[in-house]
Amino acid sequence: MDYYQKLNLKHVINASGKMTILGVSKITSKGLAAQEFGDNNFFEMADLDKKSGQYIAKLIGAEDAIIVNSASAGIVQSVAALIGQGSIYHVYHPFSPKFKNRKFIIPKGQNVDYGTPEEEMISLGGGEVVEAGYANMCSPEHIEMMIDDETAGIFYVKSHHAVQKSMLTVEEALNVAHQHNLPLILDAAAEENLEKYIALGVDIIIFSGAKAIAGPASGLVFGKSQYITWIRMQKNGIGRAMKIGKENILGLVGAIEDYLKSGPEDGKHMHKRLVPFIKDLAQIPGLSVKEQQDQAGREIYRADVKVEKNSRKSAKEVVKELKAKDPAIYTREYRANEGIIEFDIRALDASDMKQIVTSLREVMK
Repeated sequence: MDYYQKLNLKHVINASGKMTILGVSKITSKGLAAQEFGDNNFFEMADLDKKSGQYIAKLIGAEDAIIVNSASAGIVQSVAALIGQGSIYHVYHPFSPKFKNRKFIIPKGQNVDYGTPEEEMISLGGGEVVEAGYANMCSPEHIEMMIDDETAGIFYVKSHHAVQKSMLTVEEALNVAHQHNLPLILDAAAEENLEKYIALGVDIIIFSGAKAIAGPASGLVFGKSQYITWIRMQKNGIGRAMKIGKENILGLVGAIEDYLKSGPEDGKHMHKRLVPFIKDLAQIPGLSVKEQQDQAGREIYRADVKVEKNSRKSAKEVVKELKAKDPAIYTREYRANEGIIEFDIRALDASDMKQIVTSLREVMK
């Protein structure tokens, strides 16, 4: 059944990347099969919740893990867990003034809006946001000077949305946290390496299940067992409003198994697919094109298209016209104000790329 037609929906070509506004990813075949098994069977949900997390933790080398309904839910429940520290009273009274340690220190340049502000999710969990450093820089000393007796944890965002220059590393933030006996929460929603931050000793690591892993709508929180136990408790409190179904829990398990076996598309293969695409784009008058690596350092390569200054249209106008077409073409438009449009090919096949070239040539006329 064609739901594009049934619901009168516009077709979309996703050259934007793993973006929530477009449905994030196409689920892997193993993830779909596991999801179907979950749909067609019943479980003791507490048992499924605990054992699925333990199974994933064993696969990736973490002490423990828990599957939640999104990376955002992972932030909220992690914050609540660190405030309550295992208190049953807190689970049912998360905003009680009895719990004084509510401050979470985040580098100012990482308090970004990824579709909703980081500070909104921290506040939803009962936390108080304390910004460290400045919009264009943050050092370990900037973090350290903000720590006081009411600090519950340090919060770090590993994302292309965040400021990259003059920013302390994850390792540096972790060292400051542990020197003051504080845990570090790492929002690594769109990152690709599941084992990397475990090896560093990060306390709480949050991944999106639907981005790099290409699973269903879900989030994975993993790290130190004590903190995961506290996070699991939140399912009886504020986490109830964020519960995840049995089908998506198993769907993520299947997707992770597949991901660990096959991994994401590597940079070498991506480069090979980009070469003819960039060549075709470069033939369109008014554009200059080059290959560009992801700004956050991930092994992701994109077509970087600059709309020349003498063009009759601005990059913002080009983006708008591409979206208005059917199929709608969504690009990475974060740098459109600089005249640059990025094309992410991870979700594209050859026919999609051909359609993009055709549509972009029409727009540039």
